[in-house]
Amino acid sequence: MNGRRAAGPRPGQTFDREPARRVFAGELREVKLQFREGEDEKSPSFVLLPTGARCNRIFIVGTLTEKERRGDQNVFYHARIADPTGTFFLMAGSYQPEAMQQIARIEPPAFVAVIGKPNLFESQTGSMLVSVRAESVTTVDRETRDLWVLDTARATIERLEEIGKTDDSKRAEEHYHPDPAVYRRMVYDALAQLKI
Repeated sequence: MNGRRAAGPRPGQTFDREPARRVFAGELREVKLQFREGEDEKSPSFVLLPTGARCNRIFIVGTLTEKERRGDQNVFYHARIADPTGTFFLMAGSYQPEAMQQIARIEPPAFVAVIGKPNLFESQTGSMLVSVRAESVTTVDRETRDLWVLDTARATIERLEEIGKTDDSKRAEEHYHPDPAVYRRMVYDALAQLKI
């Protein structure tokens, strides 16, 4: 266990760890902008969602539909997580040993909750793709998945209502020209799939 973490924060000490934002796969798939906040390589990296929020970390819940172990010396896992709007592509390697071990133990199909960092990369065909570098992966039940869908639907609508009102949302508006109706339909379709 990390001794520094176990000791807890000192009086007056604050942490700038970014909150993990809830986002549907259908929106994350549209991300085409990644940037660093600061000059050095340790500065946090963010993706900008079409609905106008910057994300350093995301919280997703869905069905682990498949996983694949790759590598011999440098082992890592690729996995797919499906939510009602599409698929997240997940990765965990030696820099995420906890997440890698968690994925190794879970047999698909299974509902899972994931916290991870979104990363934008260019495929061999030249298209931009987003993958999620997992920090933690835990099995959950259907009720937890359904609650996540409800919370993510609410968060998406709230972001839509803020478009054009903050610096990040103005930047998203200029970069993506998002059609709010598309994302409202995504939310509606996601909610329609819940058996509640």
